[in-house]
Amino acid sequence: MSMFLFLPIPAMEVIGLVGLVSAIFLGLVAVWYVRSSPKPLPIVGNLFDMPSEYPWLVYDQWFKTYGDIIHINVLGQPIIILGSLKRTSDIFDKRSSSYSDRVRMPMINELMGWDFSFGFMRYGSRWKQHRRMFNSNFNPAASAEYKPAHIKEARALLGRLLVDGQGFMHHLRHTFVATIMRAVYDIDVAESDDLYISTAEAALAGLAIAGNPGAFLVDLIPFLKYVPTWVPGAGFQKLAAHWKRLTSQLVEIPFQVVKGRMNEGTARPCATVRMLENLPEDNYSEYEVVAKNCAAAAYGGGADTIVSSAQTFFFAMAKYPEVQKRAQAELDAIVGCDRLPDFDDRPSLPYVNAIVKETMRWQNVTPLGISHTCTQDDTYDGYFIPKGSIIIGNTWSIMHDPKAYPEPDEFKPERFIKDGVLDPTVRDPNVAAFGFGRRICPGRYFSDNSLYSIVCSVLSVYDITPASDEKGELKLEMTSGLISYPRPFDVSITPRSDAARSFIIEPPNSSGN
Repeated sequence: MSMFLFLPIPAMEVIGLVGLVSAIFLGLVAVWYVRSSPKPLPIVGNLFDMPSEYPWLVYDQWFKTYGDIIHINVLGQPIIILGSLKRTSDIFDKRSSSYSDRVRMPMINELMGWDFSFGFMRYGSRWKQHRRMFNSNFNPAASAEYKPAHIKEARALLGRLLVDGQGFMHHLRHTFVATIMRAVYDIDVAESDDLYISTAEAALAGLAIAGNPGAFLVDLIPFLKYVPTWVPGAGFQKLAAHWKRLTSQLVEIPFQVVKGRMNEGTARPCATVRMLENLPEDNYSEYEVVAKNCAAAAYGGGADTIVSSAQTFFFAMAKYPEVQKRAQAELDAIVGCDRLPDFDDRPSLPYVNAIVKETMRWQNVTPLGISHTCTQDDTYDGYFIPKGSIIIGNTWSIMHDPKAYPEPDEFKPERFIKDGVLDPTVRDPNVAAFGFGRRICPGRYFSDNSLYSIVCSVLSVYDITPASDEKGELKLEMTSGLISYPRPFDVSITPRSDAARSFIIEPPNSSGN
């Protein structure tokens, strides 16, 4: 999702003459030959067409009118929105050498300090350096080493739900922060008032706000980053300074804990230790920064994006009891009643795996992902795409394509099942859920394992039903922004049986594999 393209109408009153001058200065820098698109106005282009909330839903409607590739122009900036898997595959995969760059993000990167994360970095040698190191510690083989951490924290979640089921949304965030902290830093988080959880929540809340389309004018007019804090209208500078302190804590504090342990000889195996032990002697200090950044990127990503999917899963189980019952029947048949499920059971649990896939598909964590930009003029399918155009892949439209997923608004894990096994002919949500092309999220294997461990563990011992005081039909409302979360909702979480309750209180020993 672009961080600087969408400007809500109230903000125009602030820009005034500055906005007009900037628009003229930028000019209409590109020529685009299109068959159909929303009609632009002189100078400002499609500025007033841009949605300030839930843009993925607006774009999805546009695709129905204009087709699956749309061009718009905002103050001279060409924007191309892709609405099908064919378009994103053609552009981001087959032409990845030209479409793997990121747009400039002044608020997030330059003012808030998120330039440490390779997810927001411009394409180039620095990005490749970070991506390579991260991938070596979170590829499928490396991610398998963290399975015991997933199982341990998933079972700790079961205990928290027994004590306070109403706090399940917070418990889920606690679980994922605890899992990533154990895997990346070998740090145990506290049950309450934990520094690492509070830091992650605050820093990521700032990121979510700054990622909202049109949230800050500095993303549209980058030179505003130099405006002093005392200038009227420069309140964003104070916010940015506050969020930058939080970002710095997220990056530095746990990393320094690990370095201190290594110096003392007390460090245990974790991703950060492995990265530091394998740094090249040449340019050690440079690569140490890369290791620190990669660890923080895992910390931020693992503590945030998968939380949304897990919360969505809880809603879906309350909303679709027949899905829950079918999954529990599968777990009872495969796992039995004398232990809890683990990763060894996963190949034998196709319906549970289908729930994981459907959860990722049904409500996308990042419905627009993060925008790409092209690095050279290009021609595609009769369209001219100028250098510097911003390219948006609408994940929502791909995951709600009725041809690939009949009744896309319904939660139907059985769509992925045929003859009792996962159907390989059904589109895997991973083709879009984690981004596109060379910028696809390398932490997707870790995230998948996280969600599986929660789904199988919770369903094995708990029933999730609508809250007793819930009036009317359950309705899921998602937030708008870079990351989309379910808005708070109430469900009832109760042990399935006395045996299940005993497992929650004292989980049987398990390898966690």
